[in-house]
Amino acid sequence: MYAAEISRANPTCFVFLLDQSGSMQDQIGSGEGLRKCDVVADALNRLLSELSIKCAKEEGVRDYFYVSVIGYGAKVGPALSGSLAGRDLVPLSEIAASPARLETRAKKVPDGAGGLVNQEVKFPVWVEPVADGGTPMSAAMSRAQSIVSTWLNDHPSCFPPVVLNLTDGESTDGDPSLAADSVRKLASADGGTLLFNLHVSSDSSAAISFPDSETALVNQYARTLFNLSSTLPSGMRTYTQQQGIAVSEGTRGFVFNADVTSIVQFLDIGTRASDLR
Repeated sequence: MYAAEISRANPTCFVFLLDQSGSMQDQIGSGEGLRKCDVVADALNRLLSELSIKCAKEEGVRDYFYVSVIGYGAKVGPALSGSLAGRDLVPLSEIAASPARLETRAKKVPDGAGGLVNQEVKFPVWVEPVADGGTPMSAAMSRAQSIVSTWLNDHPSCFPPVVLNLTDGESTDGDPSLAADSVRKLASADGGTLLFNLHVSSDSSAAISFPDSETALVNQYARTLFNLSSTLPSGMRTYTQQQGIAVSEGTRGFVFNADVTSIVQFLDIGTRASDLR
């Protein structure tokens, strides 16, 4: 299970559920002085850029992955911007070719004398930070279920789709457990759909990354997200351990009270599928 080869003939898909509720405009609690919506959008844009580079070959970007970004806040729907706006699922080659815009940013690079200097780089943006409305997580999960179901009808032997939910608040449209369960029950011949959850907050407490039990979780909301989350397949557990995180067979794809570093780490681990061909 979770060993299917990913190729252009047998791609898989990633569905990102992005909380765009009003509270995402609050500062993240890890001390960076940044809004949660900016941090999460930045991390997702960086991941899309890295996936594009990873899948780039001489002839161009290969479509090993198809990507869906669904925002949920004042409305629930596709959250890619620019020429990709309104699309539920986009092949990675089109993602790579169509950022909405390029930002100029400063990046620290070695100066050759043991120090660092700022260098201007272009940063592609596909997802804009949005913070408005409630947190209709159940509706977002249902939208993911529809996208994954359609995908699996067309790709029954693929490496199972991965749904990654990034949120800062409790669902405002009812308990998302049933909708999440319907996502996890969808399966390819290689295994069930994986659902991972990441929580960001304004709390400055340390992040809890990839736990295997509810013991360290401080409230019912954290325990709910933990129980919504799939256990990590063997290959992802191995990679997680290589990142210095303790794992067991019960380790879940869940991070609570994430800071900037753990958000990036969550996305990296959650999209670490099998070898590409």
